[in-house]
Amino acid sequence: MSDNLPKVAWIGLGIMGSPMSENLIKAGYDITGYTLEQDKIDRLAAAGGTGASSIAEAVRDADVIITMVPASPQVEAIAYGPGGILAHARRGALLIDMSSITPQTSVDLAKNAAEKGVRVLDAPVSGGEAGAIEAVLSIMVGGEQADFDAAKPLLEALGKTIVLCGPHGSGQTVKAANQLIVAVNIQACAEAVVFLEKSGVDLSAALDVLNGGLAGSTVLTRKKDNFLGRDFAPGFRIDLHHKDMGIVTDAARNVGAALPVGGVVAQLVASLRAQGDGGLDHSALLRGVERLSGVPLRD
Repeated sequence: MSDNLPKVAWIGLGIMGSPMSENLIKAGYDITGYTLEQDKIDRLAAAGGTGASSIAEAVRDADVIITMVPASPQVEAIAYGPGGILAHARRGALLIDMSSITPQTSVDLAKNAAEKGVRVLDAPVSGGEAGAIEAVLSIMVGGEQADFDAAKPLLEALGKTIVLCGPHGSGQTVKAANQLIVAVNIQACAEAVVFLEKSGVDLSAALDVLNGGLAGSTVLTRKKDNFLGRDFAPGFRIDLHHKDMGIVTDAARNVGAALPVGGVVAQLVASLRAQGDGGLDHSALLRGVERLSGVPLRD
């Protein structure tokens, strides 16, 4: 490990956190990790990191603390309280929260952390599991310019497009917009797939030619095989997209922005979850369109 690189604590080693932390190890960073599942801590150790038995142990010597957990309640649970990050991080540490949470939670975290001498960036990501593994994530950041500049070399080991979007909470606002666009895009693709198949067209050929024109998108490129094979193993779970659609609809209401199509897709995501598909990849929006169209599901 390089002596001049900051020591990093990583909290949250899930579908995204595990490959991301491993990319930092490959880049030469000294990583101490903690998460709720022991097998994930063991995976980090096998990759060259160090496992910790608590948040306190993970963060106490860290220059940089990175968190990647599912939602606002989990961020609050790991940040606050006697066993939390703010109680045990050293003054001057930089906390980079890469979870996708409400903008207000990020603003509050930055304020509370400042009282403990801890600097904060909200830095949610887009690109899903594949983007995490390949280190090509898009990272949208909120916070101070100086803290962003300090974090940038580290973030460059995780992603390809790294942008400071404004003050605390701005990263989360841009992430919410990202999730709105992605969900609407997947829904449109899903509707096209059912329309094409019911019309008797060669679906693979159709998606190839569509993806070469104006209808093409990163969503279609990444999710085409999911649609073709009805493979809905989660890269990004419907449960999490449901949470994100709640964030964007709530945040939009607060600022007075109308999301007519987004509101409909938020309900379609919610209905898919109510049907028991919350653990599937968000490309499973196709299953919702199939149900509405009377297409037998391929379970």
